[in-house]
Amino acid sequence: MAFFEFLMNEILSEPAILVGLMVLIGLVAQRAQVSKVLSGTLKSIIGFVILGAGAGVIIGALEPLGGIIEEAFNIQGVVPNNEAIVALAQQTLGTETALIMGFGFVANILFARFTPLKYIFLTGHHTFFMAALLSAVLGSAGMTGAPLVIVGSLILGFVMVLMPALGQRFMREITGNDNIAIGHFGTVGYISSALVGKWVGNKEKSSEDIKISEKWSFLKDSLISTAITMVAIFIILALLAGPSVVGNYAGDKNYIIYGVMQGITFAAGLSIILLGVRMILNEIVPAFKGIAEKIVPGAKPALDVPIVFPYAPTAVMIGFICSFTAGLVSMAVLGVLALPLIIPGLVPHFFTGAGAGVFGNATGGRVGAAVGGAVNGVLISFIPAFLLPVLGNLGFANTTFGDTDFGVVGILVGFLASLFS
Repeated sequence: MAFFEFLMNEILSEPAILVGLMVLIGLVAQRAQVSKVLSGTLKSIIGFVILGAGAGVIIGALEPLGGIIEEAFNIQGVVPNNEAIVALAQQTLGTETALIMGFGFVANILFARFTPLKYIFLTGHHTFFMAALLSAVLGSAGMTGAPLVIVGSLILGFVMVLMPALGQRFMREITGNDNIAIGHFGTVGYISSALVGKWVGNKEKSSEDIKISEKWSFLKDSLISTAITMVAIFIILALLAGPSVVGNYAGDKNYIIYGVMQGITFAAGLSIILLGVRMILNEIVPAFKGIAEKIVPGAKPALDVPIVFPYAPTAVMIGFICSFTAGLVSMAVLGVLALPLIIPGLVPHFFTGAGAGVFGNATGGRVGAAVGGAVNGVLISFIPAFLLPVLGNLGFANTTFGDTDFGVVGILVGFLASLFS
């Protein structure tokens, strides 16, 4: 049991190690030279560490902004945060979550091996989050012990192949090939963005082809345009909130300078993410040929959402801004409808909004990126509000799961489980 807990909690929940293991297995299956096996494995792990470091920088830049908005405008409600709600779930459901995650990964491989859904889901932390969600929902419906673990594992394994399969037609449009899949439980939002983008936009008018006057040509550099956009957002919010509120986060820094540096820090984090993505793609795609040939024929790696960011960096910012704006509007509508008030969290709106922007751009160009990002913002505002009742005691916490798939799976599983409980 101790070894199993170590395997679940320390290896399979660590995305970098999980991806490194898959690259190692793939290269060994291809009988690559020892030097290639070592370098490919290490580079893929380093790439994921770099990606994680960039994500950490972005989260560190955005989280104070959310607190400033809440304090400045005296907003009280539920803030979706996957890490926070999972931490609460572990206090009572830690063993069940670990077991569902471990057997769910085995189920993922079996589904990929024996069904047409040939995807290996490699976003370890999202697997962990979904396992925690299933533990909470099934437990709230009255399931315990082995039945809870078996049912939860099968559902998790199936969702780990289903979601990448649903998103793959749009991933082909984004990447221009069929080598990688999306492995992030915001897929319902991304698919919705792509479908709406196709309906309202024109993919020939890509966000990446926006015409800029020669005197503003420096804005064609996505790093510069991102920095300027985020600095402007931070400064506007700092001015609206005032020095007393911002000072709680800025410490000894001038509140305007603090806003400037947070915006620049955000841009730096995004550039780190893009570097990590490039390293991962260079190693994992060739390695998966070995897995596809020897272990799971036709297998594709399903990877975290930043994997699509390099394909449309401008759409990343368009999707984020439109998603967050839609989240603010949705919060007002939720209040009018007397539903739980879901406060838009900057972190889920950035990562899922940015992904939605890229998917919307692939099918509907710049208009698709904007409208698709907004659709995602509405979904991750309303779906968490309807998820709360099926979470049992966790539904009374001041946080919940943020991304679309958690809400959709949780609501469906909760409804079906209630029929048999």
